[in-house]
Amino acid sequence: MSNTQSDRLANPLADRPPDQLADRLARPADRTPMIALCMGVCLVLAFFASIAIGAVSLSPGDVFDAVVSRFSSAPLDQTAALNQAVVWDLRLARVLTAVIVGASLATCGAAMQGLFGNPLADPGIVGVSSGASLGAIMVVVLQISTFGMWTLPVGAFLAGVGTTFLIYALARPGQEGSDNSKLLLVGIAVNAIGGAFAGYLTYLATADQLQSLTFWSMGSLSSAKWLTVAISAPPTIIGIALLCRWARPLDLLALGERQARHLGVDVTLLRRKLIFVTALLVAAAVSFNGTIGFVGLVVPHLFRLMIGPAHRLLIPFSAAGGALLVMLADLAARTLDPPSEVPIGVIMGSLGGPFFLWMIYRSRRFGIAPT
Repeated sequence: MSNTQSDRLANPLADRPPDQLADRLARPADRTPMIALCMGVCLVLAFFASIAIGAVSLSPGDVFDAVVSRFSSAPLDQTAALNQAVVWDLRLARVLTAVIVGASLATCGAAMQGLFGNPLADPGIVGVSSGASLGAIMVVVLQISTFGMWTLPVGAFLAGVGTTFLIYALARPGQEGSDNSKLLLVGIAVNAIGGAFAGYLTYLATADQLQSLTFWSMGSLSSAKWLTVAISAPPTIIGIALLCRWARPLDLLALGERQARHLGVDVTLLRRKLIFVTALLVAAAVSFNGTIGFVGLVVPHLFRLMIGPAHRLLIPFSAAGGALLVMLADLAARTLDPPSEVPIGVIMGSLGGPFFLWMIYRSRRFGIAPT
């Protein structure tokens, strides 16, 4: 796919002059307020449904009482105490983790698609997901315990960020003869190499280790705790805020690097900042919860169709949509086969795979993808 074709696919306004693009992106779609209202209602409903539904089902009144009783000194009966423990010690931290993971991956997807000029780009393309998986597999198979119970998430985080820096060093974006397509291809190649090493380590793993690796590689929020929420929330909030701040440069970058440079965008610096921030966000998301795919692919593309390509709207809407999608996927994972839990990666794969095929079919139908 040529750079021009990629620009058109990522941004349908790519053929318009830059000044017309700026004017168009300054005006939100007429239906945006209605979409925002619907998203807000869906988020609230999904949030409370995720807290109420599970192995122990709670009514809305039970959930309200459990929340209020936490801040009350009145004695609780056995049922009320159980409900409070279910809400506060089990489900609320897990739901907040789903919000953090979904918002992080979806906003990273929106940023990556703007950076690469390709709506098929995904946060995993910069190597964070595969690197984090490899780091976790190394910790499990080699029985590394340097940081005690935190060894696996720390190893996954360091490996994910390290892989991103490796890809950046190999691709050297911004140098002469280098472009976004080279960074994309290097990321794919390094992902393949990491997958080969991960496969070999999996081959060496014992039966007990294989069970742990399978559960982690498919993604799960079952290990969510208030401590992990406290660790993941700050980088998520800061990262999304930075991406929102860089919304207009991303809009201009979608036209192509040459046009963006003419309009005053430091493309090299912007690319570096985007890569580092998305690497931090995705690594923080997957290092505690495993690999969860397709969130960064599905959500931004859907909202790009509904509200347009303006990143000042696309990024916050993607954050809300990602949070909603992961909450619903986690709810399905907990309730489809009780008391067992279906890995959330299976849920996302069953949704993301057909969606990916639909995107390819759609692009070929309109003559954008290569034949």
